[in-house]
Amino acid sequence: MASNHNLPPDVKLPIYLDNHATTPLDPRVLEAMLPYFTEKFGNAASRNHQFGWDAEGAVTTAREQVAKLIGAAAKEIVFTSGATESDNLAVKGAAEADRLRGNHIITVVTEHKAVLDSCKHLQKEGYQVTYLPVQPSGLIDLQQLKDAITDKTILVSIMAANNETGVLQPMEEIGKLCRQRGVLFHSDAVQAAGKVPLDVNRMNLDLVSLTAHKFYGPKGCGALYVRGGEPRVQISALIDGGGHEQGMRSGTLNVPGIVGFGKACEVARAEMAEESRRVGALRDRLYDRLRARLDEVSINGSMEHRLLAT
Repeated sequence: MASNHNLPPDVKLPIYLDNHATTPLDPRVLEAMLPYFTEKFGNAASRNHQFGWDAEGAVTTAREQVAKLIGAAAKEIVFTSGATESDNLAVKGAAEADRLRGNHIITVVTEHKAVLDSCKHLQKEGYQVTYLPVQPSGLIDLQQLKDAITDKTILVSIMAANNETGVLQPMEEIGKLCRQRGVLFHSDAVQAAGKVPLDVNRMNLDLVSLTAHKFYGPKGCGALYVRGGEPRVQISALIDGGGHEQGMRSGTLNVPGIVGFGKACEVARAEMAEESRRVGALRDRLYDRLRARLDEVSINGSMEHRLLAT
């Protein structure tokens, strides 16, 4: 372990710098969750007694909190075990539901494995997948996307913010293009949610994958936004049994995790701008000091179109 004789007295080693992998739980989130591990332990699907009603009420509140973060309606939020499941449900579920309309999917080479591996799985089942490259900036070429869409294209899946570089894709332009061509638009918005404003209607998003633990919420709890208005989106379930979550994701709900997810969304909405300035300043300070002391320091991707852009 490195010597700490030059560190401020309040700095403890080791120093954690991997917040794109996971973040620590906000104490306010933990406080909201704790009762649902103990005295409020009911199953949200048990609708014939008080224990179940309390759990169901907590889930309803959290569903509203998650929806508000992305400008959605509460009924459009489907809770899952995390972003990997949400990505699988979005990509595979949309492909299965639209099988008769087409078999072509478009995604990007820099997507998360949950999307890329879902697409590879579908290729084995006869689907055609186009993997768009990115420019040196990390951004896709919108003309390449436009040219790739055919009359067989049923889904475009492009992440809002990259999980390694933080580069932000032009979501509104992509969404407008997809809507004009009648193609579903899914985004893995895991790294963007809670850090930059997202609006599913302004961006013409049909499916959005989210998870709690990227912005100070608990691990093991995610969500999938499924558009319920016009055009209404249909997806096929991956998990059957019980008909939970409007039949799109069966299984007993993780009530404490969902409560924490909702609270994390509430906090993020209130403090997003302030938190972005705080973390952006830390990022810039780190970069400036590295560049001052080391040769050949460079940034991957656009500095203008990224999280915490300054």
